[in-house]
Amino acid sequence: MSLDRASTALLTDHYELTMVSAALKDGTADRHCVFEVFARRLPPGRRYGVVAGAGRLVEALEAFRFGEAETSFLTKTGVVDDDTAAWLADYRFTGDIDGYAEGELFFPGSPILTVSGTFADCVVLETLVLSVLNHDCAVAAAAARMVTAARGRPLIEMGSRRTHEQSAVAAARHAFTLLHDDESAAFSSQVSALGKQTTLLVDTYDISQGIRNAVAVAGPGLRSIRIDSGDLSVLAAQSRELLDSLGAVDTKIVVSGDLDEFSIASLAAEPVDAYGAGTAVVSGSGAPTAGLVYKLVEVDGRPVVKRSENKATIGGRKTAIRRHKPTGTATEEIIVSQGTPAAQTHDRPLQVPFVRSGLPVPDRPSLVESREHMRQCLISIPWEGLKLSAGDPAIPIMIQGAS
Repeated sequence: MSLDRASTALLTDHYELTMVSAALKDGTADRHCVFEVFARRLPPGRRYGVVAGAGRLVEALEAFRFGEAETSFLTKTGVVDDDTAAWLADYRFTGDIDGYAEGELFFPGSPILTVSGTFADCVVLETLVLSVLNHDCAVAAAAARMVTAARGRPLIEMGSRRTHEQSAVAAARHAFTLLHDDESAAFSSQVSALGKQTTLLVDTYDISQGIRNAVAVAGPGLRSIRIDSGDLSVLAAQSRELLDSLGAVDTKIVVSGDLDEFSIASLAAEPVDAYGAGTAVVSGSGAPTAGLVYKLVEVDGRPVVKRSENKATIGGRKTAIRRHKPTGTATEEIIVSQGTPAAQTHDRPLQVPFVRSGLPVPDRPSLVESREHMRQCLISIPWEGLKLSAGDPAIPIMIQGAS
């Protein structure tokens, strides 16, 4: 059977569909519910999380449709009965979604996403929501830590060969050098196609000779060379000296090779102009998931609470603000259950609307705007919160009105 590859409806778990089936049978499917996405704790060694994926989630939600191929597959495999399949065939999310903006920082307990609507409408989205946000938030947090470690030097994302093919956005060129009879021929071909404002990989054979070949082919106006292996600290210094001796004083040095925030920080004193980070970015640099959960917190206006050990939740729909000093430094995050925080002059509300009555809110922030928002958030937290070492969350969290 050929399923609709454009549909995201089967990006879900079996049990979510069976919960819908049971709720349709016992009459609870239409009860108004509120689900929240939050992290009980941050990954080990982290002092903040970064929200990402909300825009991608809204797009996936628009494609969350059960066509004939999907419903036939679910009935033939016995996942759902005919009545549930008919309900799924007409499924359109009609509720509301609010959440922290892309690029916003979050901490343990932060209600980074609130999904409200009927029980059936909301529960079927759990896996879709968590799979998008857990991945994207993990990548964003890893990248933010690397940006901090780079101290203003550029970072290049190079993780396409270390992740799912649909996440890949760039192609690697290492094999290109081996394709040609010699290194100089490969460099000549690349410069001919892309001009001198390109980056030549010089460590395929011998790095020193690779640098000489690169300058001989492109001249001293070559934009940059890249080193992808070896002791990067030693090689960066040696390469800078060699480039300068060849007159390529403006040629930049890019280093890569399984870099993470810690190895980037260790190169801060070396003559490195930019970093290429791959595996550590796409894998969350040791924290491949943000640890987010999707929990029911309210039914028909009544708070509901999970009390199991180590997995307790706080009932009721939450609102949150970030409190700041007059200078702009964040001092705490205040989360209120079933109410609104008492606002002060320098408070900033954290949740914004994403979806209303099933329709995406227009004029969502662009990627550039979200990146700037994250930059401002990182500037606002105390300096200690940017340390790469383990410690408390960057700012304290205050939860009020917990039930």
